[in-house]
Amino acid sequence: MTDATSNILDEATPEHRRGSGLMRLALSNEFGLALLIALAFGIFAMTLPGFTSPFSLFTIGRQIGIDTMIGLAMMAVIVTGGLDLSVGAIGVCAAMVFGYLAQIAGVPLPLAIPLAIAFGSVLGFINGYVVVRSGVHSFIITLASMSIFFGIMIFLTQAQSFNALPLAVPAMGKLRVGGPISILLIITLVVCAALSIFYRYTTLGRQMLAAGANARAAELSGIRTGRIIIACHMLTGGLAALAGLMLTARTGAAVPSMAGHLGQDWLLPAFLAPVLGGTLLSGGRVSVIGTLLGAAFVTIMTSGLLLMRVGEFWILACLGLMLLLAVLADRLRHQVLRARGMI
Repeated sequence: MTDATSNILDEATPEHRRGSGLMRLALSNEFGLALLIALAFGIFAMTLPGFTSPFSLFTIGRQIGIDTMIGLAMMAVIVTGGLDLSVGAIGVCAAMVFGYLAQIAGVPLPLAIPLAIAFGSVLGFINGYVVVRSGVHSFIITLASMSIFFGIMIFLTQAQSFNALPLAVPAMGKLRVGGPISILLIITLVVCAALSIFYRYTTLGRQMLAAGANARAAELSGIRTGRIIIACHMLTGGLAALAGLMLTARTGAAVPSMAGHLGQDWLLPAFLAPVLGGTLLSGGRVSVIGTLLGAAFVTIMTSGLLLMRVGEFWILACLGLMLLLAVLADRLRHQVLRARGMI
């Protein structure tokens, strides 16, 4: 799997090409995150009995897969400088649609899964279309759609869970590959590889990066940024739906509260993973590998602190502090890139 740290300016300015060696390495977070992961894992392995047991590694890997997918969903819209606060609501809605199709309508799983993912993309399309047509920032639009999507879902389902899904669903959540490796983590790694190729080598992927790096320049070069923004939201919706299906496989049921009230429990991991990984909040640069490492670091830290019986309140406070520091680091990195003439 290739490193997905990408910048549309790779081929846009000679200054960026000259400074894209050691400077890019110095400003990236991937290497530092890898060291932090190794340090945290080593400390917990030495101090917590059973932290490296096969079952513990399986559960940690499974959670890394889910949290990474949530982070990738947010990363897909951050690429253009936008935000999507409705990722949790979309994920839950898609999971409930899947539950209805698989349990009530009797739709075969090979058809129900892509239909649920497509439904998530439709909700993402609604977000993107309203953002483009209204000109209102995506923060406000998705804040509203988060409540709308979740409220309609609760009304239609009467807040009832789908807990009689085909046995293959919970079996997928428990499936191991090569010992302690969860199949959900394997799915996430495949998606990461696909996104790496998408952003680096496809026209649409590079247009997304171009629109995020400089929307005006992208428009002048013939890129229809409105359509690109809609495509980004659709990708976010599809990835959020996939995260919802993975969470359904883990729990064995489609539950309206699986992502918290209005899907708000997903917001912190959705922002932490890509921002820690080096995705610029201003848009134009993504790091798929960084998002994976960011999610892994957060999951390992959370799992270790829980085993150390640290209060959940303190864990949330720690994660919130990490997000704040990551945002400040992103701001500093953006200023350095601007000072170097690289943006």
